Amino acid sequence: MTEKFDAIIVGAGPGGCAAAYSLAKIGFNVLMLERGKYPGAKNVMGGRMYAHALNRLIPEFWKEAPVERAVTREKLTLLCDKASVTLDFSDEQLLEPPNSFTILRAKFDQWFAGKAIEAGATLVPSIRVDDLLWRNKRVAGIVAGGDALEANVVIAADGAVSLMAEKAGLAKFAVKEFAIGMKEIIEMPAQVIEDRFNLASTEGAAQLFIGQCTKQIPGGGFIYTNRASLSVGIVVYISQLIEKRIEAHEIIREFNSNPAIAKLIAGGKIMEYSAHVIPEASRTGLFTDGMLVVGDAAGLLVNSGFTLRGMDMAIASGMTAAQVVKIAMERNDFSRKTLSHYEYLLKNDFVLKDRETFKRAPEFLQNARLYSLYPELACRLFHRLALVKGEKKRAFDELLEETKGERGQMLLDMIKGMRAL
Repeated sequence: MTEKFDAIIVGAGPGGCAAAYSLAKIGFNVLMLERGKYPGAKNVMGGRMYAHALNRLIPEFWKEAPVERAVTREKLTLLCDKASVTLDFSDEQLLEPPNSFTILRAKFDQWFAGKAIEAGATLVPSIRVDDLLWRNKRVAGIVAGGDALEANVVIAADGAVSLMAEKAGLAKFAVKEFAIGMKEIIEMPAQVIEDRFNLASTEGAAQLFIGQCTKQIPGGGFIYTNRASLSVGIVVYISQLIEKRIEAHEIIREFNSNPAIAKLIAGGKIMEYSAHVIPEASRTGLFTDGMLVVGDAAGLLVNSGFTLRGMDMAIASGMTAAQVVKIAMERNDFSRKTLSHYEYLLKNDFVLKDRETFKRAPEFLQNARLYSLYPELACRLFHRLALVKGEKKRAFDELLEETKGERGQMLLDMIKGMRAL
């Protein structure tokens, strides 16, 4: 007789691990499937995780998890060809409890999956799930490697372009909804990192870049400090790359060669390159009969312009999915009606509240002026303020002169930005 699981989870990323850990802790028979050789082998992200969601699940997790550095320094840089303007923010309040950490997914995901296994979940890596198993018009398991595995509930945690969500009729993907993230891991001695970013031994920095780094395509660059490496990368909208006929690797190469970036990564050795798609605006269905969708697979990502959040959304949705499975098990009812409680709980937590709050952000962040006009304007203005060649004007007069002809459009953009971000 074929074994039937209480829940099969497709994907061992943060959302899948959170669901598996939560369900296994309360004694359910949980199978977690991962297509990579190990959790984290194929999971890619910029490298920063906001701590609040996981701290609810595993209090003070950072005392045992393989985190890199607690982020205490935030920088935003407007980048031009030969000039840059940087806003640098440091706050001791970010230390207790830590607001966010830099992480390396290959290490972190293995630890998180290990916690789920310790709780009683079963992990099977190196397996590709090909299809859903259907019984009486509801999802009743999965098909992998020609074998059918049955479950009361399937939880799809298989990433941004979710095959499971598509097979269930919950998603139709369009190129315009996705960005591509490209990242390099650059090895560098810890002391060099701390000197360049003005950090203490356990502190980390997150620096975002807007402007020339994306060849004026909507998107941005980033540098996150790890213990003995830097995560350096670019995020850009795929549709814009196609429209402008620009190769993705050209952008990250030019980003690294910009003087402001080159100084920060000088002497480092590239150890790894990776790329992945990011669901900037996708809206995947969250549930159907016998199935729930979590994390990136459900398009649960928020880009506020200042923070790009996916892992905390994935973890929180995985925890919530586990709550709903528990309710369904108690009722012995895995229909859409019972599983719809998942959406209700997400709406009463930060996940769907935050997505609603920033629903206008994706459209606003595709405004080309954010990546061309405004970085150039800021660099020109500060150049004029710093330059001394005789008679000087007041700062306000310099600002009026630089913005001549642009003020009306700038005001409209400011109003739209305040509504979106």
